[in-house]
Amino acid sequence: MEPNIDSFLGGPRATRMCLELAMELDPEIRHAVFELANVLDPGRGISWVMLADGSNNIVVPLSPASPTRLAAAIATLDLTDLDEAPLQAALERAVANARHWQEPDGEDKLATLPAVRAAFESLAEHVLKALALQSNGGLRRREQWAIDWRSPDDPAPLDKDPRQALAKWACNARAEEERAARERPSDLQANWSGEWWSIPQGLVHTVGQVPAGFNLVEDYFGWDEATAIPVRGVGRTFEIRAADDWVSLCRIHPLEVTASRRHDWFRCTGRDGPWVIPDWERVAQEWDAVHLTTQGYLGLAGRALDVDTDTASVIAGWDPDSTFWLTDVAREWDGPRQSWHRAPGGADWIRVP
Repeated sequence: MEPNIDSFLGGPRATRMCLELAMELDPEIRHAVFELANVLDPGRGISWVMLADGSNNIVVPLSPASPTRLAAAIATLDLTDLDEAPLQAALERAVANARHWQEPDGEDKLATLPAVRAAFESLAEHVLKALALQSNGGLRRREQWAIDWRSPDDPAPLDKDPRQALAKWACNARAEEERAARERPSDLQANWSGEWWSIPQGLVHTVGQVPAGFNLVEDYFGWDEATAIPVRGVGRTFEIRAADDWVSLCRIHPLEVTASRRHDWFRCTGRDGPWVIPDWERVAQEWDAVHLTTQGYLGLAGRALDVDTDTASVIAGWDPDSTFWLTDVAREWDGPRQSWHRAPGGADWIRVP
């Protein structure tokens, strides 16, 4: 599938990654983004404040910034020697700052301004080329890792009853939708939140790489240690690479979630209307696993995806290059479990011998 730059940059995580990448490459761009995002951030003066530098001076760029000047600086970046390190750092920041239960932050808003987004074309081309070079073309690898955010001193087996987990999930999702329809206010501006994710709970969930996967988690809870469990699985894997992939699941197996998601997803996308997600219990009748590619995540997550003329859906709470196993085909394999801990004061992870 040939990637489309315009479609890719329609994803808020893709534009945020491009913005983060530009900041990784040029300190002056970082300063400009800092100033401009402050103006756009919905939490300005409440949850977002500018810090002094210790001499009672506000830390701001040395020269005035504007979206037009920022776009010009981004468009002229030298990408000749772009390597993996800034790409990975930018991806991690794009994932860490996803917040699909509330309004986009200042950086996300800045990244979607027309002038700024247009300047991302060369950066987006480099990102897509890098993703295309991933092993197996970015599709699910045979070897996977389940992450247990607990110490290896507390060994736990993989969950082994996906049918029961999916039945429980489906029952709870329908009950929550009925409860939300009765109890939640009709006012979209009401300060109300609930379940905002679109993923099935209680299943084996794996990533393609460790330790890279440790830093690619939406709504991260600040874990400092992890046990990586080697997993292999067989069967039919549904790959989510483009909007049509997700939309087809929603059309064939729709689950109504309007009442339970409308407040969160309105803040996230600005759209009001009926919402659906895939009914994962029914999807499991056709597929053993569902994998969200990194390209699919960047281009689709947090975006209102039209299912039909009236209904839309959102991919939320699902990390890039991760797989949910819908049937009992995933097995812990012979490779040893790995124990990791986060390096003090940083994002790097260290494997414990």
